[in-house]
Amino acid sequence: MGKRHLALMLISVGVISVMGSLAFNAPSTNNVLISKDKVATKGPTLPSDPELPLMADGRHYPIVPADPSEIAALLLAVEKALHDSTTSAEQLPSLGHQQQVIYRQLSKDYKKSEKVLKMLPTRWQHVAKRHLAARREFLNMHRNSNIPRLLPAWRIIAPEPAKNLLSYYRKAETATGIGWEVLAAVNLVETGMGRIDGVSVANAQGPMQFLPTTWNEQGIGEGDIRDPHDAIQAAARYLVRRGGLQDIRKGLWGYNNSNHYGKAVLEYAALLEEEPKAFNGLYYWEIHFVNEMGDLWLPVGYNQSKPIQASSYLKQFPASKPK
Repeated sequence: MGKRHLALMLISVGVISVMGSLAFNAPSTNNVLISKDKVATKGPTLPSDPELPLMADGRHYPIVPADPSEIAALLLAVEKALHDSTTSAEQLPSLGHQQQVIYRQLSKDYKKSEKVLKMLPTRWQHVAKRHLAARREFLNMHRNSNIPRLLPAWRIIAPEPAKNLLSYYRKAETATGIGWEVLAAVNLVETGMGRIDGVSVANAQGPMQFLPTTWNEQGIGEGDIRDPHDAIQAAARYLVRRGGLQDIRKGLWGYNNSNHYGKAVLEYAALLEEEPKAFNGLYYWEIHFVNEMGDLWLPVGYNQSKPIQASSYLKQFPASKPK
């Protein structure tokens, strides 16, 4: 597929014309872990500040405490809630975003992250280490890249419902032998599980970021390159063709010619294999874009046909910037 950097400055998840207004169509708030016979429970109270600007859906940029012990306590509460099948579905978007921002900040601060890790119970230490290792691979991947001045020409849309995505990954696994966890991880790092609706500098398209030439190869693309179901099935077939059944690292190298990329994807895949409920958090990660103005949150509703100055965008949507 070649090198594509559509989602790698972020992961990470909409921009619109600065003269327009953000229109939100939020991702489905379904706890895919919850059983019908269980009563939803309230998750932890997240840090808040009434002075912070809000997005159209009433949320603000997640706050991360400065003190390592407070971070550890918050992270533990968030992880437990995201892994709990009774957590209220309405809280999942905020919990997932809080988790994401904690790991994004800790990944850049080795000393603080080590202090936080030591305060976590063993199980959650391992989960956190997986997250940090994956994020740091992407940081290393872009270590020598220039920080962009402009925000990208993307449209951020609500992802396919979580239960649908899980069914697509598992269908592809059954058909090809490529693990559903790998497909979910690729979907996450490429477009935030389909949130980024845009074309990369290399002309890669759709939720799994296919080059049209690759999509058109016999036996790879079937259906619509922009359709989540079709793209996920095609990605599995592509990984097989690139040798993924013999060595998944080879398959991922075909997807993106970077060892950092492959290692990051496999860290997330290993996390999902060890902790399948981790999907409940990853699904709610937002699109972030590292810019000279900071680690900016581009919410569902962002829709920009051309690159835009971050300062101009932030004047209208200040909630995209951290405190």
